[in-house]
This record gives sequence, structure tokens and C-alpha cells, in this order.
Amino acid sequence: MKNITTKKGYQYPMYVLGHLSPRSDVYSFGVVLLEIVTGRKSLDKSRPARERNLTDWAVPLLREKKKLINIVDPKLEGNYPIKDVNKAAMLAYHCLNRNPKARPLMRDIVASLEPLQEEK
Repeated sequence: MKNITTKKGYQYPMYVLGHLSPRSDVYSFGVVLLEIVTGRKSLDKSRPARERNLTDWAVPLLREKKKLINIVDPKLEGNYPIKDVNKAAMLAYHCLNRNPKARPLMRDIVASLEPLQEEK
């Protein structure tokens, strides 16, 4: 296995075992997208134990639209179209799927994000 330098919290667990693919990058992108939506770091030791790992904390909440509003970055102060946040959160959810084959392709991610940008 090649020497791989990566930041913990952005990598899918199989990444460290050398199972690399474009879908591994999709997982990492999902983490970044989740950071944007929540305003949190992927790993934050200053948080309570159950909230330290962003994906462990947020992914279960992404499944429930009613709880999604509770994880959106409070610094946004509600200044965002809720349907766009829902779309971004669901995209992150799909990117973080434990089954790499079920994750979207990057071209599909781009196609999903472009309309969100154009609505501004």
C-alpha cells in the first residue's frame, strides 16, 4: 500500500485499509458538505462525546426532515432556503452511505448542486 496522508474524519473507514476508489472521494466530499451544512468540524474534541465525530452524530438526524433544522449551522440565522438545505443534506446523506456502490457518482453530485447555486 502506498503512503497515504489523509485527515482523520474525512476518510471512509475502508480507506485506511487501502480500498480506494472514486467512491471513497465521494464519501470525503459528503463529510465536507456536512461541515458546510452544520458549521462543524469533522472531528471536534471540544464537543460532548456523542457529538465529536460529525458523521456519527449527524447522519441519523439527516434522515428526519424535522430534526434537520436542529443541525443547520446556527450562524446562518435562518437566512437560507430550507428546501436547498434539505437537498444539500440529503446529498451528504447519500455520499456518506456505508455501501460505496450506493454512493452517487461525482457527476451526479455536480448535477444536484448546480441548480442550488442557480436559484440564488
